[in-house]
Amino acid sequence: MPSGMIRYWAAAKAAAGITEERYEAHTLAEALAEARRRHAGRPDFDRVLGLCSFLVDGEPVGKRDHHLVRLIEGGTVEVLPPFAGGSR
Repeated sequence: MPSGMIRYWAAAKAAAGITEERYEAHTLAEALAEARRRHAGRPDFDRVLGLCSFLVDGEPVGKRDHHLVRLIEGGTVEVLPPFAGGSR
């Protein structure tokens, strides 16, 4: 089974209580389900994760079905919550 790193940013990092952790999963959906199980005791984690966008190995996931996003050995999943601010 492929393994790699999940990196949490901003509010996702606060909700997880860590900056990164390993995944062992074939798909993004599997990796996120396992992360939800690991962090079941952190009440904001699931809610924040539902608001996030994801990069897998530097590529935006966008609206693709997470069950179809394959993960690779040594890959990286970036968990990006919505950021406030920006230019007008």
